[in-house]
Amino acid sequence: MAKASKKTVGGRAAPKLAKVGPGELLTLLDFVRYGVSRFVEAKLAFAHGTTDPVAEAAFLVSEALHLNPEQFEIFANARVTAAEGKTILDLIHQRVTTRKPAAYLVNKIYMRGLPFYVDERVIVPRSFIGELLESHFGGEGNAGALIDDPTGVERVLDLCTGSGCLAILAAHHFPNAAVDAVDISKGAFEVATRNIGEYGLEDRISLYRGDLFAPLGDARYDLIITNPPYVDAEGMAALPPECRAEPKLAFDGGADGLDVVRRILAEAPDHLTPDGGLICEIGRGRELVDEAFPELPLLWLDTEDSEGEVFWIAAADLG
Repeated sequence: MAKASKKTVGGRAAPKLAKVGPGELLTLLDFVRYGVSRFVEAKLAFAHGTTDPVAEAAFLVSEALHLNPEQFEIFANARVTAAEGKTILDLIHQRVTTRKPAAYLVNKIYMRGLPFYVDERVIVPRSFIGELLESHFGGEGNAGALIDDPTGVERVLDLCTGSGCLAILAAHHFPNAAVDAVDISKGAFEVATRNIGEYGLEDRISLYRGDLFAPLGDARYDLIITNPPYVDAEGMAALPPECRAEPKLAFDGGADGLDVVRRILAEAPDHLTPDGGLICEIGRGRELVDEAFPELPLLWLDTEDSEGEVFWIAAADLG
């Protein structure tokens, strides 16, 4: 009889975690410490709403106990029940043995403090554009904001919407705007539909399934936001297991990572109002973008956690 093959993750045998005995872990902090130790031991990657093992463990513990992660400190020293402890340990073990992003394990991610449903049909949202929407693309307190009157924005487009989180944030921060959101993926369309419904924004956000601008006709917008696929071939080959669990379509930007960006820049002028603008996230490809489009006066925007990973360009400068 043939032996069952061992479960593998990223081509390696999945690690086995030692069993935790009754009473060995008592408080929320105990379980976070245990999670951090296991995550570091397993050399996990963190790039899906949390950037380190402590935040990741605290997120999973909070979700297992139905607590908002922002409330963690209030309950850090509280003891958990045996049933709750089992739920927490199950999540920690799943995170280590499957290498799936934590957000997929609990079907939730927070972006700018708001919860969104996610599953393996969509990339886990972690766009820097969310922060920029709050400031209307300016500094703290809207100082130097590129959009000085958010109430005057009438139409917004979110290309490559994925879970719909940026479209929803745009609807919140531009209160008078009608928002269109587009994604080519059927799964993303379904997840975005769910999130839009959760926030009761069906009357303000129109969702389209299609290839970039194709389903929009001759519609024009005051603002286009997009976090398109921008990972190049070399980067795709080096993605950690956590990212390989996400839809390839959401990452793959072609040989140099700019296939979709080129199309967006070429087609955007036909869909922007005269005073409109485009904001696009490109990851760490600023140098490549500047070399590819030397004629464009791109304005690179920084955020709390990024430098030069998002650019703005006015409609007038796109030609």
